[in-house]
Amino acid sequence: MAEIDRIDRKILKCLQEDGRIATVDLAEKVGLSPTSTSERMKRLQREGYIAGFGARLDPHRLGLELLVFVEVSLDKTTPDVFEKFAAAVRRAPEVLECHMVAGGFDYLVKTRVADMAAYRRFLGEILLALPGVKETRTYAVMEEVKSDGILPV
Repeated sequence: MAEIDRIDRKILKCLQEDGRIATVDLAEKVGLSPTSTSERMKRLQREGYIAGFGARLDPHRLGLELLVFVEVSLDKTTPDVFEKFAAAVRRAPEVLECHMVAGGFDYLVKTRVADMAAYRRFLGEILLALPGVKETRTYAVMEEVKSDGILPV
């Protein structure tokens, strides 16, 4: 994979801020022709720097008011149990993110639901039913301080 230069980084930064920016406008911002900018964007996609495009939705407008992080501990820490848990969590649309972590528990799960009653249903019907789950600890978010998800490039 080729290294990226200063212009590539500018392109990536601009695209993170506005994924729908017109190529002509992007070219102007980074100081290249539209053709060169388009070629660089295609290369950045092909090489995996740009993983995809999508819209950031407002969860509150969609009635998903409660953001929750959950520590998950498994009953065994074997490759087979890890694999089964990971496969099952990938099929759970309620799970926004899931990360295997080092430390006092095995996975950190992020979910967003309507309210505490909806979270209780998610916990009982989805999360605790995942293979190998021994114990969970829940952290309801009181305030989102920063959630723009923009990587420093």
